[in-house]
Amino acid sequence: MAVSRVLNFTKSKVFKMSHLHKLKSCRIGFRSYSDDKGSGQRQLKGLVVGLYQAEEGECPKLSTSGEKFDGRIKGKLMELVKECCLSGKVGMGQVFTNIDQEFKAVAVVGLGREGIGFNELEMLDEGMENARVAAGIGARSLQNLGCTEIYVDGMEYPEQAAEGSTLAIWKYQDNLEKHRRTLMPRLDLYDSPDMDGWTRGTFKADAQNLARRLSDAPANQMTPTSFAQAAVDALCPCGVTVEIRTMDWIEQHQINSMLIIAKGSCEPPLFVEISYCGTLPEDKPVLLVGKGLTFNSGGVNLRRCKGMDEFRGSMSGAAVVVATMRAAAALSLPINLSAVIPLCENMPSGMSARTGDVIKLLNGKSMAVRDVDKAGVLVLADPLLYGQTTHRPRLVVDIATLGYGVKKSLGGGATGIFSNSHYIWKQFQKAGSITGDRMWRLPLWQFYKRIVTDNVCFDLSNNGYGPASSCLAAAILHELVPCVDWAHLDTRGVGLLTKYGAIPYLRKDYMTGRPTRTVVQFLYQLACPDKK
Repeated sequence: MAVSRVLNFTKSKVFKMSHLHKLKSCRIGFRSYSDDKGSGQRQLKGLVVGLYQAEEGECPKLSTSGEKFDGRIKGKLMELVKECCLSGKVGMGQVFTNIDQEFKAVAVVGLGREGIGFNELEMLDEGMENARVAAGIGARSLQNLGCTEIYVDGMEYPEQAAEGSTLAIWKYQDNLEKHRRTLMPRLDLYDSPDMDGWTRGTFKADAQNLARRLSDAPANQMTPTSFAQAAVDALCPCGVTVEIRTMDWIEQHQINSMLIIAKGSCEPPLFVEISYCGTLPEDKPVLLVGKGLTFNSGGVNLRRCKGMDEFRGSMSGAAVVVATMRAAAALSLPINLSAVIPLCENMPSGMSARTGDVIKLLNGKSMAVRDVDKAGVLVLADPLLYGQTTHRPRLVVDIATLGYGVKKSLGGGATGIFSNSHYIWKQFQKAGSITGDRMWRLPLWQFYKRIVTDNVCFDLSNNGYGPASSCLAAAILHELVPCVDWAHLDTRGVGLLTKYGAIPYLRKDYMTGRPTRTVVQFLYQLACPDKK
């Protein structure tokens, strides 16, 4: 006799229900068909299939693979769908157990309307995003039931189904006792020939999970040294070159804007350079710069204690850069990439930067430290200048959690992007609509540049005047990138803890790893402009 569970991502809970009799334990019904291999771990296989929303006057419709599975079990699945009145609404569904000998649990999850595509108002390909949501909700529900192997219906979008399911089952649990850790099941594609698409999606999601792991690690376990080692471990096996520069090198090359922040901490700063060669060596690379503040206390401008632990994620920009380099190597993108990552902590001490300190940048300009809490601009300044001089890039992209303004304006809905190139902005916009991790362009006007440069005693300040914190931070960085196409991604709203409006396939109260997949998609579009 089949039993079921209702899925509802909007409430983040699983409700028990039986359509034939009162259910005492869904677990008991689930285990009745399990195979014990004698290894101490039961091998339990589950299946996720999609269900299209019912049109007016019609019944909901299973996906192509779902219909094949239903045919295999002689129509039992569709009978249960009708009996439980499933509508096919996105993310809503139910888990049925004991209806098939091979798959001990089958999650049927809504995909919304069939044939839906790009929504211009939402700037989103809704068909792709619905596949991510459905695959993610279904995979996590089967994970919660104890499935060790989960097969996922491609739902007409195997790449996106792979992304949603791989992101949904992952969570940071390195500091939990082993018996308290959630099982990480193996994921496979069900009944689809598009293994290439599934593999691409898995690589992209794995890269984002790497960024999530780096960002979520506590600051005492993810120091600059630990981060550099993690980058070496993640990238060197993929054939990516990683060079670690120490304090002596940083002082010798006069990376002063980074040093003034780093000297407040006992943790030694490091400067990481990464290179990936995917095409001819003489081709100019894209330069990625990630803010690597492994903890930002605010220095002498100390932040409030409540919520300060979230700023272990102030290095999430650096984490996205490392994850992007890994994905580029895994996907063999035909493009040259270079990356520069300054790693340090911002701590209060007798050696910390003081409000009003002035430093000389590599381009000869002076910058005043008017607010030590806003250390991100300082940490990025000289590395940006160094990267342009050393790597001679065709494009610069920096990624950082900088101004609070972008979080106030966009929340977790989109990454704020500032760019001096309309073409680059449109490419990022397109990439975000494909990945479901959207970008929104914010102004880079002379109005803001005047605010940060109109000073009597110094050339630049690290914060400017007024409430437009994200625009002012971008204006400062723009002063340091005068002659090349450039984009600044401010991830203050999306790159830290997921708190409000959580995406269904990303767990609440964990670091997000955003916008890793969008950056990877953007680089793919640059490398292969003729391909869709």
